[in-house]
Amino acid sequence: MITAVFNSAQTLEDSLCSVAGQTWPEVEHIVIDGGSTDGSLEIISRHQGAIAHTRSERDDGVYDALNKGIGSATGDVIGFMHADDTYASPTALERVAKAFEDPSVGAVYGDLVYVDKDDLSRVVRYWRAGPFRRRRLAHGWMPPHPTFYVRREHYQRLGGFDTRYRIAADYENVLRILWSGGVKPAYIPEVLVRMRTGGISNRSLPNIVRKSLEDFSAMRQNGIGALQGVLLKNVTKLPQLVRRGAQMSAATRSAA
Repeated sequence: MITAVFNSAQTLEDSLCSVAGQTWPEVEHIVIDGGSTDGSLEIISRHQGAIAHTRSERDDGVYDALNKGIGSATGDVIGFMHADDTYASPTALERVAKAFEDPSVGAVYGDLVYVDKDDLSRVVRYWRAGPFRRRRLAHGWMPPHPTFYVRREHYQRLGGFDTRYRIAADYENVLRILWSGGVKPAYIPEVLVRMRTGGISNRSLPNIVRKSLEDFSAMRQNGIGALQGVLLKNVTKLPQLVRRGAQMSAATRSAA
């Protein structure tokens, strides 16, 4: 489990406690700090007993930090817990580990809810990923990256994050793993992660435009028809904002 941190003191403790509170015992938690000055290092120090490895130094952004974490990992499976996210339940990693018991499965993902940044119980968007079909990647589909777990051997084979992408390196990496790399994923049909709103890709109109351009480049880089895929990628997000009763109740059950 890799957490990249930079001046995240307001949310970091929730994330660290969420990882430490998982019932699955075999968690190698790696925390990569980008040289925080806001008290994040003090929070990390308080939780050092539950952290396998900590590194603090200036980096070239979040994807560079995550690559450092991948390089330090020794476990069989790699996942990411961002400094402003939490698990939806204490058994989330148990569910992930269970899915990896099938040796043919190289990646695992689940659903995600976006929550109010000040009220983690208030769901504002439900991202139901759905079962994997390879052709969906050409239509802009991707699994929620904070729920995406991959066997370390595939990162060794296919590489980590392409840091030329400043916003969409996670998307390009997913395409490289699932489309170009042919890794077989398994879907867990429940909410695994609660993600605070306010991510960089949707923070402003220029960022949204840049994200779309980077998505286009990522699809082209992986040999996918890009223009239609980028358009569909944005359009298919709209239903996630509709608060269907069944979806909301599912999110509530996962958080219980």
